[in-house]
Amino acid sequence: MVNDEHPDDRVGLAEASPHYHGHRDRLRARFRDAGSDAVTDYELLELVLFRALPRRDVKPLAKALVARFGSFAEVIAAPPQRLAEVAGLGEAAITDIKIVQAAAQRIARGEVKRRTVLSSWSAVLDYCRTAMAFADKEQFRILFLDKRNQLIADEVQQVGTVDHTPVYPREVVKRALELSATAVILVHNHPSGDPTPSRADIQMTQAILDVAKPLGIALHDHIIVGKDGHASFKGLRLI
Repeated sequence: MVNDEHPDDRVGLAEASPHYHGHRDRLRARFRDAGSDAVTDYELLELVLFRALPRRDVKPLAKALVARFGSFAEVIAAPPQRLAEVAGLGEAAITDIKIVQAAAQRIARGEVKRRTVLSSWSAVLDYCRTAMAFADKEQFRILFLDKRNQLIADEVQQVGTVDHTPVYPREVVKRALELSATAVILVHNHPSGDPTPSRADIQMTQAILDVAKPLGIALHDHIIVGKDGHASFKGLRLI
């Protein structure tokens, strides 16, 4: 068979191949061989975006997302409507980002459920931060425990505004009784990032303690999570 293709033509075809194809291969190889610690936040985001945007150089987009939201974790936790404000980020890419968030939350929840809560406190904190630290509104959730401190249920009780969540102590205790829980851990987030308990947080916690204790329901802790860390009422000796 005669090849009519001139050598210079083959060079031209090679040069026409998008420059980012080699970058994608190298980045995947680095992640595969050296693990996640070998890639930066924006590079990890690039890996997420590759599938949804197969014919684009996604490095500038990944860098823009991290610059706008602050970190990989904040990008994947950002509300879809805010992600949609970023030029070049379509519905498919936003869906892939939210799938990553859902996977992270489910993995964290699985780790908590497989272990005794009080003997794996770091897993509880990791789960709470994954689920809530980067939310744009306050959420109040409760971890319900049995007499062996195993997790019975994790439920979001209320979702509030950027700085307030209404909580009703009797509803908290009522739900604990329905689940036959003997102890609870309260968790909520501060979208501001600062996990320092407010006066309202302290008063609400004391109100729940006052209702729960006579009914034999222990309040193990109240954890506040934020981008800047966490605060434990027990650690601060507030309960």
